[in-house]
Amino acid sequence: MEFEVTPWEVKGEVDYEKLIRRFGTKKITEDLRQKIKKHTKELDTMLRRDYFFSHRDLDLVLNDWEKGEGFFLYTGRGPSGPMHIGHLVPLIFTKWLQEKFGVNLYIEITDDEKYWVKDCEWKDVQKYSDENIKDIAAVGFDPEKTFIFKDSEYIRNVYPILVRAAKKITNSTAKAVFGFSGDTNIGLNFYPAYQTVPTFFEKKRCLIPCAIDQDPYWRVQRDIAEKIGYKKTAAIHSKFLPPLTGIDGKMSASDADTAIWLEDDEKAVKKKINKYAFSGGKTTIEEHRRLGGDPNVDVSFQWLKILFENDDNKLKKIETEYLSGKLLSGELKQILIEKINLFLTEHRKRREKIDVEKFTKTGALAKKMWGSFFI
Repeated sequence: MEFEVTPWEVKGEVDYEKLIRRFGTKKITEDLRQKIKKHTKELDTMLRRDYFFSHRDLDLVLNDWEKGEGFFLYTGRGPSGPMHIGHLVPLIFTKWLQEKFGVNLYIEITDDEKYWVKDCEWKDVQKYSDENIKDIAAVGFDPEKTFIFKDSEYIRNVYPILVRAAKKITNSTAKAVFGFSGDTNIGLNFYPAYQTVPTFFEKKRCLIPCAIDQDPYWRVQRDIAEKIGYKKTAAIHSKFLPPLTGIDGKMSASDADTAIWLEDDEKAVKKKINKYAFSGGKTTIEEHRRLGGDPNVDVSFQWLKILFENDDNKLKKIETEYLSGKLLSGELKQILIEKINLFLTEHRKRREKIDVEKFTKTGALAKKMWGSFFI
């Protein structure tokens, strides 16, 4: 089955090598990883294990850094509902980048886009926006170097640069990149212009950590940036966190059973993992002991590999014991359950203590941005 990847939908088992060719990005090589490590002293687990696998101009970002020109970070969240673990993955990696390089970060909450693309009420989008901001801030970003903003609130500050960007993006470009048709509402047709705006918040090069399905927006930015006096944005792309039900596609907010939500309690996590997490084990214990399991299709193992087991030696031991049949599927699931519940407990503790206004109004970067009007 042929896979499909757009900013709004992912279907099928994604061939990431083919996707690199289709999108025209570059694979992150070992040489590039080592160049990063020269500055960070260590590599984030997701980068080391090839979960962040593709890029645009990441080499130029590092060149700028080495020349003392610096760079800044930009990512975002479409507030269509509560957040699940998959939504946090690029944010966790973004936090690592901010910590290692000490750079500014801008996080766009795209309330307008979600209203245009989803069948929802504006008041619900605003409710989810406010709740999502709390979860995003709880990841642990530096509040003095992080600015989180909602599109609908911040539009007055960015409108001058937004109209400049919009003037350079043609209908034919938007249609070719995003597949817009005559039935697409004009709000969604216009939105890609706003998505480019945070890449112009500083005169430095912008680096965007995101899942690769968001890459089409940055192709548009790279087409117009130099025409209005800015650098083409760079990006570093992740693969998709697989849904509980199998390795095809990505975790979806539209199917609650495929996801672990940040608000799920310990009982809910245990139930979902045990009931829905696709297993690479055999049908019976006897057969599994004799033939072993397949970690490549086992969702519990893949989640451990991507996010929940940073220790390479521990992960290798789990993999070896699962392959040999020593470790049963139920035991592997229990390892993941404990890891996830600890992760969610720590996240909720941070969330309770978060002062959201430090990220949106009163922090040093937030105050600076609210005082700026772009021309």
